[in-house]
Amino acid sequence: MMERLISVCLWLTLVLYLILRVAGNAEGDVLKALKNNTADPNNVLESWDATDYNPCVWDLVTCNHRNSVTRVDLQNANLSGQLVPQLGQLPNLQYLELCGNNISGIIPEELGNLTNLASQQQLIDRNLSNNQLVGDIPVNGSFTLFDSSSFSNNKLNNPPPASPTSSGNIVIGAIFGGVFAGALLLFSVPAIIFARRHCRKRQDLLFEDPEYHLGQLKRFSLHELQAATDYFSNKHVVGSGGSGRVYKGHLVDGSLVAIKRLKQGCTHGGMLQFQTEVEMVSMAVHRNLLRLRGFCMTATERLLVYPFMVNGSVRSCLRERPESQAPLDWGVRKRIALGAARGIAYLHDHCNPKITHRDLKAADILLDEEFEAVVGDFGLAKLMDYKNTHVTTAVRGTMGHIAPEYLSSGRASEKTDVFGYGIMLLELITGQKAADLARLANDDVMLLDWVEGLLKDEKLETLVDSDLQGNYIKEEVEQLIQVALLCTQSTPVGRPKMAEVVRMLDGDGLAERWEDWQKKKMFHQEFSNTRHPNVN
Repeated sequence: MMERLISVCLWLTLVLYLILRVAGNAEGDVLKALKNNTADPNNVLESWDATDYNPCVWDLVTCNHRNSVTRVDLQNANLSGQLVPQLGQLPNLQYLELCGNNISGIIPEELGNLTNLASQQQLIDRNLSNNQLVGDIPVNGSFTLFDSSSFSNNKLNNPPPASPTSSGNIVIGAIFGGVFAGALLLFSVPAIIFARRHCRKRQDLLFEDPEYHLGQLKRFSLHELQAATDYFSNKHVVGSGGSGRVYKGHLVDGSLVAIKRLKQGCTHGGMLQFQTEVEMVSMAVHRNLLRLRGFCMTATERLLVYPFMVNGSVRSCLRERPESQAPLDWGVRKRIALGAARGIAYLHDHCNPKITHRDLKAADILLDEEFEAVVGDFGLAKLMDYKNTHVTTAVRGTMGHIAPEYLSSGRASEKTDVFGYGIMLLELITGQKAADLARLANDDVMLLDWVEGLLKDEKLETLVDSDLQGNYIKEEVEQLIQVALLCTQSTPVGRPKMAEVVRMLDGDGLAERWEDWQKKKMFHQEFSNTRHPNVN
């Protein structure tokens, strides 16, 4: 019975994955067409990987809660080429930032289908300006509502079309509007002056005091971080995810930092709670946790400042390293596994309140100068949840790393992190992605299924990352696989706590725990066979 439940759960996960891929890739194909039609000398589109199931994981792309693209930020990216008509097929696109590039050719009239652009008035004054566009500006659809600055500094034939309103109505509206505005201004100026003086003092104290510290945590001014990143230039983007983009920055003292720019703004009340959560996260101090150096918050921005990890992440070292960089050797991988486990165990057992990561994956295990594991992005689930309380039960995670019970119920626990750690451990051993459609032909999209299949066929050599070129100790590989499989059991009750994982990696209690689990599996299998005997 248990095996059937597990099988059903895995199939439901696969079905959901494929549904998301179909929905996401329809829009991903649009953005891929744009990438294929442009030259990208600075590789700002490098993360736009056609094999990903959803474009929402790409840099410079923002999606809504339904995994539909809402924003594409490609301003000042030094792109050249031509616009593609497929852009008109993005139904929920609200921001299209392409200004300051070298885009040439005509403007496809299909862009008039982007009605969401027209519904956001603040967007109309900036999107296609400062390029090399030629020909006529289309007059269909949302083009009739675009402001002239949307097309400025191009080589276009006609001026932007006026809004479809008669000139007589415009004059009459202007007269009445002017009279009304004048009267309103006469009576409101004293109140405005008083309100500004009263509120500015409170706002400046809340948002813009660069000398304000929370213990050892510095509060940066927005100007400092803008200067450190050339005003958040795309050329400094080093990562992007569900919570926001990460920029590489140089502070005035010469230090190198990673600046995470969280998505969306928030209210004053939200800011106060954000400050409280930042203080809580900053108290999690451990050798294997990414130290929060400081933060910045304004009425529209929330930014976190960390030390920059020069060796990237486990993900980048496994699958994105240049040919000139040597692969991670087996000794380093073992050390990474132990260090990451210690960091997560600290979050679970030594933080009050307890911190659960909720989206643990290879990209979140960063590597310092000595390739020591440093767990990043912990606490961000808490920081991202405080504002929109009506969506806090939504699953936050990456396909392939999400524990079955979290996927079905939306409730996360420390055992959710244990499952994610187990998948990360398999990535470290195999060099494979947690979910990869390249394995679909063998019905092994999920890494865990692929590993279990190879172990059943006793193909350990096929399982281990080929980059190691056989330079590993077979017994140690088998031990790490055992730990990973114990961590990725289908039910959270059976998974070990992270403190126990640390002990097992240190060689204490693994053999006993593995033997006990094998006996339980055998018992459940025999019990299932007696209840459901095969009928020949």
